Amino acid sequence: MIHLKNKEEIGKMRSAAQLVVEVLNKMKENVQPGVTTWDLDLMAEEHALKNGAKPAFKGYSDYPGSVCFAVNNEVVHGIPSKKKVLKEGDIVG
Repeated sequence: MIHLKNKEEIGKMRSAAQLVVEVLNKMKENVQPGVTTWDLDLMAEEHALKNGAKPAFKGYSDYPGSVCFAVNNEVVHGIPSKKKVLKEGDIVG
């Protein structure tokens, strides 16, 4: 069975997507050498909470972060860490 979204549901999805864009842009602005993935995670969580959203990953199966990071060749579900300090040339996904 296919569930077609109504205007209200589509509006909620649009609002959520706009918030995701804001969070990603905020992290993009702050990705620089010396910043930890933990710092970026906190920025993302604070922005989401400030805007009435709850990070979906946080607490799911005991996951400690609000977002997942992959730095350089790491797996896609890298856990935010105070020890993972970004260096010049790092690729963050």
